[in-house]
Amino acid sequence: MTKTSLLQAAYDPEAFRSMGYQLIDELADYLAKCQAGAEEIPANPWIKPEEARERWSAAVDQAGSVSSLQILVDTLKEGVHLHHPKYMGHQISPPIPITALAGLVSDWMNNGMGVYEMGVPGSTMEHLAVKKVSQYMGFSDAADGFITSGGTLANTTALLAARSIKAQQNVWTDGHDQPLALMVSEAAHYCVDRAAKIMGWGEKGIIKVPVNDRYQMKTDQLQRLYQEASDAGVQVIAVVGSACSTATGSFDDLRAIAKFCQQHDLWFHVDGAHGAALAFSGKYKDRVKGIELADSVAMDFHKMLLTPSITTALIFKDGKHSYQTFSQRADYLFEQADPEWFNFAKRTFECTKLMLGLKAFITLSQYGVKLWDEAVTAVVDLSQAFAQMIKDHPAFELAVEPECNIVCFRYQQEGISKKEQNQLNDRLRQSILEDGEFYIVKTWLGEELWLRTTLANPLSTTTELKGLLDKIEGFVPAHLPA
Repeated sequence: MTKTSLLQAAYDPEAFRSMGYQLIDELADYLAKCQAGAEEIPANPWIKPEEARERWSAAVDQAGSVSSLQILVDTLKEGVHLHHPKYMGHQISPPIPITALAGLVSDWMNNGMGVYEMGVPGSTMEHLAVKKVSQYMGFSDAADGFITSGGTLANTTALLAARSIKAQQNVWTDGHDQPLALMVSEAAHYCVDRAAKIMGWGEKGIIKVPVNDRYQMKTDQLQRLYQEASDAGVQVIAVVGSACSTATGSFDDLRAIAKFCQQHDLWFHVDGAHGAALAFSGKYKDRVKGIELADSVAMDFHKMLLTPSITTALIFKDGKHSYQTFSQRADYLFEQADPEWFNFAKRTFECTKLMLGLKAFITLSQYGVKLWDEAVTAVVDLSQAFAQMIKDHPAFELAVEPECNIVCFRYQQEGISKKEQNQLNDRLRQSILEDGEFYIVKTWLGEELWLRTTLANPLSTTTELKGLLDKIEGFVPAHLPA
C-alpha cells in the first residue's frame, strides 16, 4: 500500500461512518448495562500493570493486527466505569452522553481557542458559559473569565493574577526581592503549594493555617499568622479558601476569609474545583455562601457537573483582572489593546487551547442549570444517607459529617493498635480494588488511614452503599492480625 493510499484509507469517510455507528451502539449498550449494574461490567476491572502492558503490546508492535474498533471497545471494557453505580472512587463524574458527543466534535474540528478567528463558535460558547456560571455564584455582570485545563492550572493562573495586582514590586519584569506568600488551610489541595513553588516563593511562601476537627480552616488564626509573616519581612498577598477540601469535602468559612482579606487588602481566591458546583443546588448552595466575595474562583465542571475532564472555569469578580495574569499593570496591557473576551490567549497559559466551552455550553443549552441542580443535590443527599448508614453500623466509624459528596469512614476492630487499624483498612481497600465490583480510594487524616468514597454518580443508590459495607465486612476475616 502506497503512502498516498494509506492516507486515503485513514481519512475515508465511509469507513469512519461505519465504525462510528458501531461504536455508538457499543457505547449505548455499555451505558444501559452500567445503569442496570450488569455483572459483566464491574466498576473497576482491575488489571496489574505488567499484565496490562503485555496485553496491549501486540497492538502497537504490529500495526493493524487489531482493528481500531476492537481497540476502542476493549478500552471501554477494561477501564474504570464511572457510569456504574458502584463507582465511588476519585472526584470525577460520569459525563452525560451529549457532552461526549460534544467532545467528539471538538476533537474532530481541532480548532485552537487561543484566538477568536480560529474558534468563533467555541470562543463564544465558552464566554457565555462562564458568564452563566458567574451569575449563579452571585457575581455581577462585571465578572468574567475562561475555561482552562484543570483546577491546578486555574489556581496557578489566579495566583499569578494576584501577584500582579497585589505585590508591591514589578514582579513580571524585574522579579521580586521581597519574599511573597499566600495563606491556605493545611487541608487544602496540594496544587496550591505547587503554585506557590512554581512562582518561586519556596516553603516560606506557603503559610499553612490550622484546621478544626471538621478539617475547616481556623480563620481566627489568620491575623496571628499574617502578623508573624509581616514581622519577618514576608509580604502576604493572598488567602486561598477551600470549597471544598479534597480529603473530606469540608468547606472553609468563606465569609470570614473575605472579611479578613478586605481588612488587609489581600487577594481572596477560592479553590472551588470540587465544591463550588454547590452554587447550582437550591438545597445546598448555602454551603458556598461568601463565594461571591472572592476575587477569583476555580470550579471544575468534570467533578460534579457531568462533564468530561478536564474542564475548569476560572472566574474573576472583576473581569478586567483576568487580563493581568501575564502583565504587572492593567494600564500597560490596555495601552496596547482593549480587553477582548474573545481572544483567550491574552489570559491563559494555553496557546493552542482546547474547545472546552462546548461541553458546558451544550449542557446549558439543552437542560439549563436544572440538570446540574438535580445532579449535585442527588449526590450530596446520598452522602448524607451514607453517613447515617455508617453511624448506624456498629462495625464502622465516620471520620466527619460530610458537607459535600465525599465520605470518609473505616472499619473498626476492637483490641488492635492504631498501626494495626491502619493496616487493616489499607488491606481492605486493596481487596476492594482487586475484587473490582466496587471502586473506592483511601486517604490519611493525620496519622489515621480512612476509606474514602466520592459519590459522583447521581444514579447510585443506598442499595449499592449497603452492598459496599457488606463487601468490606466480608473481607475482614482474611485481614485481621494474627
